[in-house]
Amino acid sequence: MTIKNRFIFSLVFSLPMLVNMVASPFGFVLPGGMWTMFVLTTAIMLVSARPFLQSAWASFRHHHANMDTLVAIGTATAYFYSIYAMLNHQAVFFESAAFVITFVLLGQVFEEKMKHSASSAVEKLLDLQAKDAEVLRNGELVKIPLTEVVVGDLIHVKPGQKIAVDGVITEGSSTVDESMVTGESMPTTKKAGDSVIGSTMNSTGTFMFKASKVGDDTLLAQIVEMVKKAQTSHAPIQKTVDKISDIFVPSVLIAAILAFVIWYVLLGASVVSAMLFAVSVVIIACPCALGIATPTALMVGTGRSAKMGILIKNGEVLEAANSIKTVVFDKTGTITEGKPQVTDIIGDEKTVLAIASSLENDSEHPLAAAILTKAKQAQIIPGAVENFKAVEGQGVQASVNGKPAFIGNDKLLADHELSSEMAAQMQQLQSEAKTVVIVGYADEIIGLIAIQDAPKASSAQAIAALKKRGLQTVMLTGDNQRVARAIADQVGIDKVIADVLPGDKADHVKQLQQVAPVAFVGDGINDAPALTTADVGIAMGSGTDIAIESGGIVLVKNDLLDVVRALELSQQTFKRIKLNLFWAFIYNSLGIPVAAGVFAGLGLMLSPELAGLGMALSSISVVASSLLLNKTKLTSASV
Repeated sequence: MTIKNRFIFSLVFSLPMLVNMVASPFGFVLPGGMWTMFVLTTAIMLVSARPFLQSAWASFRHHHANMDTLVAIGTATAYFYSIYAMLNHQAVFFESAAFVITFVLLGQVFEEKMKHSASSAVEKLLDLQAKDAEVLRNGELVKIPLTEVVVGDLIHVKPGQKIAVDGVITEGSSTVDESMVTGESMPTTKKAGDSVIGSTMNSTGTFMFKASKVGDDTLLAQIVEMVKKAQTSHAPIQKTVDKISDIFVPSVLIAAILAFVIWYVLLGASVVSAMLFAVSVVIIACPCALGIATPTALMVGTGRSAKMGILIKNGEVLEAANSIKTVVFDKTGTITEGKPQVTDIIGDEKTVLAIASSLENDSEHPLAAAILTKAKQAQIIPGAVENFKAVEGQGVQASVNGKPAFIGNDKLLADHELSSEMAAQMQQLQSEAKTVVIVGYADEIIGLIAIQDAPKASSAQAIAALKKRGLQTVMLTGDNQRVARAIADQVGIDKVIADVLPGDKADHVKQLQQVAPVAFVGDGINDAPALTTADVGIAMGSGTDIAIESGGIVLVKNDLLDVVRALELSQQTFKRIKLNLFWAFIYNSLGIPVAAGVFAGLGLMLSPELAGLGMALSSISVVASSLLLNKTKLTSASV
């Protein structure tokens, strides 16, 4: 039986006793009297309270105590004492046991509803998937179910249709509304070569695209799975809460026994009155609010961030983000667009491009892509190479037309001499934030190629926002110091670590961690070790699969401003967890003395049923506090 059904059952069977309690001063008597109350409460104990009793018994057998232990002991004490009292014609307290169960379940119903609301908001995205796709098969467009689409299919999309799966446009152009996945409100212009996301809405144009990911591999499916895992994960602070609960529950039971002894033995109260004080202590102290303080805030926080295109993978990452003091950035594709272009060629253009394109023809590096694009524009066809060799951190070597050739950075100058004129030209280009590669052929340097990758439009704004929050910013790149410093100055980065070999990035992150907790932001395969090493790895959504897998936070929109938003959302969520825990502890700390009768002389007392209501309200208040995370404003929203 679900929690909701257990609550409804308990509520229905409790209502006659509530009517009896309210109307008895006016002469109303419940038909059947205490025997009717016995039957109603027994039904509640057997149906609605059974899971509490079973959980408490299982915990007892493992020498452990949990929240259900307090509920079970409190209600069972009131129930069994009332049976004894009924058989001895004394006052009974069946309604106390019944109302406590009802109120506890009321709090759990609100908690469950909040959890469902937080998770279903993301799961509903899957319901928005296209149901079919118009696929090119045997030269004809045929409509097939989405489940039959395979990688490599060419899919036709008309205006107003949903894009079936992830892919790359092969022909045509359009504007696409990607807000359901990325949170970006403005439609994005798409053309041949651009990626499209499954389940997003095509707006104006018609295009064909090639399916690259289908089924559970699509971005939307991965987002939903990632958010589900995050919402069921535990922040490290929860372990502390669990340890406190292990001590807290036995302490409460001791406090309840002391309350009974003091009232009955020392103060001369009746057994019934002393027992009610003890039961009230047990009920009011039930740390239900304590138990849901962390998971409810975690669910709301990760759900909200997912809607904004920021995927926080688990509670551990969220808590770690709260302590970050230094943010380290990769350069290419992270701070810059990742689409470098050739801007200058020193030397004979055709010869330099012919040798360079031949050497870079099989490379996937962004700089190689820029050289090949330039060669294609100049209608130069790369030639065949022999004895190809990649030199880590320097460049590549091979034989072209039977003669040795090379292309790479200035580290190659250890074996080759650069003319003073060419050296001056190289320094000038680097001072303009251009990366310069050296091209050699037949043991001579024949030219230079300058390539520039412009910073993203949002980079300077994001860096300024991070510095405003008191965070140090660092650029970690394999590029040379002069180019890296020029880019850093453009966007406002504090510190530059340049000329770093791909395998050494993680070591530099470790060195920075010795001073303060570090977040690393990157997008490439060579960034994966650094993403894993950092206290928080933030992967750009446009990056490689291995980088995204290594990151603890994924930015779907590939926008550096989302680094600021991700850190702020994490901090807000963690602050909410601490606020929830504070109020849960305060509630218990203030409630126990009142329930124990410390202020009875002032007329301030709590009956078991009122203690149960207070406990339910405490849980509801924590749920409400967590839901308010959806309403809190981000200061980074205005940057």
